[in-house]
Amino acid sequence: MREARKTALITGSAKGLGKITALVLARQGCNIVINYVNSKVEALELVQEIERLGVRSIAVRGDISKRDDIVRIVEEVREQFGRVDILVNNAGPFIRERRHFVDYSLDEVDYITRGNMLGVMELDALILPMMQENKWGRIIHFGFGKASEARGWMHRAAYAAAKVGLVSFTKSLAEEESGSGITVNMICPGDIRGIFKERSIDEARRSFDPETPVGRQGTGEDVARMIAFLCHPDSDFITGNIIDISGGLDPIETLPALQQRKG
Repeated sequence: MREARKTALITGSAKGLGKITALVLARQGCNIVINYVNSKVEALELVQEIERLGVRSIAVRGDISKRDDIVRIVEEVREQFGRVDILVNNAGPFIRERRHFVDYSLDEVDYITRGNMLGVMELDALILPMMQENKWGRIIHFGFGKASEARGWMHRAAYAAAKVGLVSFTKSLAEEESGSGITVNMICPGDIRGIFKERSIDEARRSFDPETPVGRQGTGEDVARMIAFLCHPDSDFITGNIIDISGGLDPIETLPALQQRKG
């Protein structure tokens, strides 16, 4: 009897790193759930592209920082596919403007914390019973470079706190589920920005990047390849890991470096 296709839910996947991950997993034969908040056109276009690869795909709107949306996403996926085998928690709000913590509003602190940690935990909690029932699952969290070291990150206090908290949760959940066929890992992309989020490794190799030690920009393909590896059935021995995908670049700038740049 032929084994049923795996179903992968990828949050924040209409564009960027999530989009490339969706395409890579689809090429490996997974049904794909695309999640978006505002990018409906891009999400529907991606669904069509994925279905041309011979697998099923749907787009579900929902903000991972809102509990009601999380519950609705899971209910819709369960209705359409009956299960989730792979959960990639790619979505996570980030405020690029550099500000001290005291300059954030309480609503902004709540949004960043929920979107990057509490919402992820709640989504995991709703998906886990399906994985436990099938005795198989892959959960991927997203962090930032050096998150496992719990270093201070000036102007990113709320974001860093949420992601570092997620590091501990990743390791804790991995231990709890280690006997149930479910692995839990975190990947920490480097400073992958703009068009490079949807570019291939070959495209990145065509230009030199002096800031990254390996000499080129990171890409969406770098991230998606690692996720695909962790989601492979034979990767069941790899769990509770925090994996930097940074090309050797330290994304956390020190205060002297910031001052030098401003000067």
